Amino acid sequence: MLPPRTAAKSRWAWFARRFAAVLGAVAVALVGWMWWASVLPGSYSALDMGVPDFGGGHGAPTPGAHGHAAAAVPAGADTTSVADLVADPDRPADVRVELVARAERVTPVGGEPFDGFTLNGSTPGPTIRAAEGQLVEVVLRNDDVADGVTAHWHGVDVPNAMDGVAGVTQDAVMPGETYTYRFVAEQVGTFWYHAHQAAHPQVVGGLFGALILDPATGPPTDAATAPATRTDAATAAPAGTPAADALAAVHTYPGGQRTINGALGDSHQEAAPGDVIRVRVVNTDSTPTSAWVTGSSFRVLAVDGRDLVGPTPVDDKSVLVTAGGRVDLEVRVPERGAARVQVPGASLTVGPDGAQTEQASAPREQLDLLSYGEPADVGFDPAAADRRFTYDIGRVPGFLDGRPGYWWTINGGLGAGVPMYMVDEGDIVVMTISNSSGEGHPMHLHGHHLLVLSRDGVPASGSPWWVDSLDVAHGESYEVAFVADNPGVWMDHCHNLPHAAEGLMTHVAYSGVTTPFRLGRDTGNQPE
Repeated sequence: MLPPRTAAKSRWAWFARRFAAVLGAVAVALVGWMWWASVLPGSYSALDMGVPDFGGGHGAPTPGAHGHAAAAVPAGADTTSVADLVADPDRPADVRVELVARAERVTPVGGEPFDGFTLNGSTPGPTIRAAEGQLVEVVLRNDDVADGVTAHWHGVDVPNAMDGVAGVTQDAVMPGETYTYRFVAEQVGTFWYHAHQAAHPQVVGGLFGALILDPATGPPTDAATAPATRTDAATAAPAGTPAADALAAVHTYPGGQRTINGALGDSHQEAAPGDVIRVRVVNTDSTPTSAWVTGSSFRVLAVDGRDLVGPTPVDDKSVLVTAGGRVDLEVRVPERGAARVQVPGASLTVGPDGAQTEQASAPREQLDLLSYGEPADVGFDPAAADRRFTYDIGRVPGFLDGRPGYWWTINGGLGAGVPMYMVDEGDIVVMTISNSSGEGHPMHLHGHHLLVLSRDGVPASGSPWWVDSLDVAHGESYEVAFVADNPGVWMDHCHNLPHAAEGLMTHVAYSGVTTPFRLGRDTGNQPE
């Protein structure tokens, strides 16, 4: 028989072991429940992936429910499918383009081969060019891209059915299939198009191209009598494009191959001394870059397809171009030599054939667009906002669709727990985007442009700064505004595309708009 003190210790040890075992079992059960709760169905609607946030405006969620369906809709209220949000189907096209997507071996100019993708046999794909007011029709044909393809018109406020997001606005175009995009060029500026099905590997691998929308050169053409013009890989940019316009599409292919217009190193745009050139810089990568000019001062004429008011000459500064973003830089060719537009690892020389200028490292100072240019009327009053939202970016460990990891969050929510921002057509919306996640994020709202109101509490004081892609660094907070004037279900996500696949994605949804398309492993639709 054990002494009383020893027996007591033995009993306590027994209880401790049992208690530890129970705690371990509870912990395993809790982790298992968290895993199980995170697993998404094989097929689901984007409208079920979020908690409705009405931003203080019209509408009220059904208690305990998630998703767009939780929004209170009066009995008998009309609904609209995203599939019906299209341009006039009876209007003939002014510009027609066919894009053929293929999976093939790709070798950038001056680079190393890799297994990637092409559009009409090249990457970048053909530059599509149209004039303001023209109806653009693009037929996308998937030759053999196994995962399917789509085309998203980045920065163009197209009708929602034309947005090109697999599982939200259409089904992925599988091998042997086609899809026709139709939209009126109601904007003017520099844009681009890219895949939004398996977006990260497909964009990195080559499924992208530039889209330039020019000002109308005369009175609008009568749509009923307008002749249609066909473009293809060889003629997608009209013949006779003026030398006063140059494209610099920045892209990093697999293997870290940094290019401009598909070529490594230095590219060249011929121009005469004294010529003033509009250089359209497009960042097609998933991370921000910077651009600067040597051999000339420059002005920032436009950001994300919106002209700035009163831009002034800039010297010895760089310009941030976030992922998906664009800047139009005006440079003047010097009387001797050339002007060089540089980004890290690549450049575009503008000047006479054979003319050169020295490369220079990036300036230490960056141009601040918050105070650049002159103020001007923006056409609406953000102070009279109908809805105010917060978009707080964080990061937590957990499970996302059954996968353990360290995932991005929105307002603390993950997966189906993120907010879904609900609006009515005509609303003035103010959104505060803050980032405490430890990394920067290039935020992109489809179908709308955002007006930057302030950064870290400092009001914008320069030209109206409109963006569709906004770089939000760790620790920063931006207040932005937009008018809800384009009904649909619109992705609002990080354009670092792996981040979007890791949880940093939600939607701005208009009340009464539905989608028949489905996401999930059983559907073939995987937009990121």
